[in-house]
Amino acid sequence: MLLELTQWLARFESGFNVFQYLTLRAILGVLTALAFTFVAGPALIRRLGRYQEGGQPIRREGPATHSRKAGTPTMGGLLILAAVAVSTLLWADLANRYVWVVLVVTLLFGTIGWVDDYRKLVLRHPRGLSARAKFLWQSVVGLGAALFLYLTAQVPAETQLTVPFFKDVHPDLGLGFVLLAYLVIVGSSNAVNLTDGLDGLAILPAVMVAGALGVFVYATGHARFAEYLGIPYVPGVGEVVVFCGALVGAGLGFLWFNAYPAQVFMGDIGALAVGAALGVVAVVARQELVLLVMGGLFVVETLSVIIQVLSYKLTGRRVFRMAPLHHHFELKGWPEPRVIVRFWIITVILVLIGLATLKIR
Repeated sequence: MLLELTQWLARFESGFNVFQYLTLRAILGVLTALAFTFVAGPALIRRLGRYQEGGQPIRREGPATHSRKAGTPTMGGLLILAAVAVSTLLWADLANRYVWVVLVVTLLFGTIGWVDDYRKLVLRHPRGLSARAKFLWQSVVGLGAALFLYLTAQVPAETQLTVPFFKDVHPDLGLGFVLLAYLVIVGSSNAVNLTDGLDGLAILPAVMVAGALGVFVYATGHARFAEYLGIPYVPGVGEVVVFCGALVGAGLGFLWFNAYPAQVFMGDIGALAVGAALGVVAVVARQELVLLVMGGLFVVETLSVIIQVLSYKLTGRRVFRMAPLHHHFELKGWPEPRVIVRFWIITVILVLIGLATLKIR
């Protein structure tokens, strides 16, 4: 929106040409989303508290220290979605199809989460949106996005698999791209949702991964950088760095209110949307495998749930004291802040490893 305005103003004053630079608009995207969350956050939290009787339900079998969380409003992910949408629409090139794909997928997954949260917290429906219905709508959106990207692909690199550390290994996936993209988007969404169990635990790792993915999309959309780094060049995908910047700013702003002890929780509206955003950005950047590395925390949290369920069904015994994994460490006696910060540190390490794959090829 503002990009078009500055392009028109540049006809009269050349200084406005500075807004054509992706790096500047990405920074402005961060700052705009951050400012939006700081300004709108307090009012939104108060309103959520008025609408939600009792706030976030607390699992009785969980750590006893979680009883203090009772009454904390949730659905705070609405703040993230609003900030990302406003910032992206203001600073991104709205003629770019990749921008619309990542934004629409994020908002639609947020809508699925909103329905689930609203039914549980406002209508007091004990189950919210059923797991089957939630997965169905996630699949519809995920498959829709995957098919759109496949059918509108303009260069071979858009449907090839990028293998970390091997610059000449780019197998063409064909229709397999649709399946991979679907699994990454839906899987990432649910993985972040499972991780969102402690104050600030999920949002900061998501911010770090989003920032790193911003580096990947910028390099992927820049012909010279892509050639130098030995990664596929996808024309136009660099514009998604503005969206990544908006997600980083919105996430940091939300963390201001979500840090221990949290004033508000993301809820499914935030966790499902943020996870889907990371997944779809990784797909358009052709870095699905790197996402598995940088988002290793989300992967391990998800695997802990799968292992726990399978073990209990097959043997009647639990591998962990409680799943997801962060609750296991809490029940072992780790204070909540220790679990959170140590998991953050692990994510920093994983993100650095992921970024290293840009050069080590």
